[in-house]
Amino acid sequence: MTLIKSISGIRGTIGGTVGDNLTPIDAVKFASAYGTWLKQQRNKENYRVVVGRDARISGEMIQNLVMNTLVGLGIHVIDLGLSTTPTVEVAVPMENADGGIILTASHNPKQWNALKLLNEKGEFLNGVEGEKILNIAETDSMTFAEVDALGKITKNQAYIDLHIDEVLDLPLVNKKAIEAANFKVVVDGVNSTGGIAIPLLLERLGVHPVKLYCEPNGHFPHNPEPLKEHLTDLSEMVVKERADLGIVVDPDVDRLAFMDENGDMFGEEYTLVACADYVLSRTPGNTVSNMSSSRALRDVTEKHGGHYQASAVGEVNVVELMKTTHAVIGGEGNGGIIYPELHYGRDSLVGVALFLSLLAEKKMKVSELRKTYTSYFMSKKKIQLTPQINVDEILKTIESRYANENLTTIDGVKIDFPENWVHLRKSNTEPIIRIYTEAKSQVAADTLADKFIDELKAIAGI
Repeated sequence: MTLIKSISGIRGTIGGTVGDNLTPIDAVKFASAYGTWLKQQRNKENYRVVVGRDARISGEMIQNLVMNTLVGLGIHVIDLGLSTTPTVEVAVPMENADGGIILTASHNPKQWNALKLLNEKGEFLNGVEGEKILNIAETDSMTFAEVDALGKITKNQAYIDLHIDEVLDLPLVNKKAIEAANFKVVVDGVNSTGGIAIPLLLERLGVHPVKLYCEPNGHFPHNPEPLKEHLTDLSEMVVKERADLGIVVDPDVDRLAFMDENGDMFGEEYTLVACADYVLSRTPGNTVSNMSSSRALRDVTEKHGGHYQASAVGEVNVVELMKTTHAVIGGEGNGGIIYPELHYGRDSLVGVALFLSLLAEKKMKVSELRKTYTSYFMSKKKIQLTPQINVDEILKTIESRYANENLTTIDGVKIDFPENWVHLRKSNTEPIIRIYTEAKSQVAADTLADKFIDELKAIAGI
């Protein structure tokens, strides 16, 4: 059982002892710290926070604890109930709220939950802001409102529809072409809120959705991370239904993956690549993804005359670099699409609409579309070290050894070779080095990863 406190929020497993797991006491403590920070930051008369949750079993309990804690601080709450991460992000500025909290542990199994924290723009907090909240929680420096100054809770369950309205109003979403294509799509909503939002979006786009695991009861029918090995049921259903494609999202709907008409994965890394290809064809510009994402985004960006840059891993880092470089689209290789025309957050609804627009306009099958992009293959491995080993020193040694190569050190060490790359990152919570590689074949990617694992072990003396 685990409790992880980070600058982006707090997540942990439900039950167990206070301080070691996400217990009711911990949920109240960190909601209190967030509300206190928010009042310090905004320094105004009235405060409003938008709160929504995915469908996991503990969600209603945690949400009630969080909302009533904010009420106790004198903060008014807009309760979206069952929602998605991007929907809450969209709702914050639409409500002129001071912040937002999403109760979701994203792709983690059902025993997990988390408080994800947003600012007044509906964007994740940066490192400085997150540290302040952690400090408030550690020092218990919270003061609650007196009885006449308590906040109130207002329910508003219209925001998934409002979010869809915003997506459909985007100039690049070609509803007419999508409707004319008469797509049939199987949707795996992993029994969470994607099972509500994605079919609704598809219906309004004129697409026929076939629902698979779209009952938002929190009983995930398979590992909720949208990876090939977890999606055999979706693959079989796509073929059985003779569907044009399959769509799968994670429990809070910020990660998106597609499956072609043959039941084969389009490739999670290529969700962003395809959406960027479409956006750049209409609005040329720059792109951003994190350092562990595929080179294929760079290729498609340069094809359209744009400039690609890589950020440190983490959505807040991607967003920061997107703003600096005025990127027209960006995201993460795990299927996260960030389209600033709507908002600065990973959004599967926007991703679905952009992808279907591309597919409809090209009049291609999904498998044919995939062949238009360079094929890269990734390997993701890790090496476990003992706590006594200095991980930073090991990475410094690698950095000096490869000083003549194309190096990036903003987040661990990334070495860009002409035909492939390797990214070495240390874990913030364990003595682990993660090794990500990419090459033009799976064998080459695995071989490169194994080479660096051997080199890391030799440096560490293990």
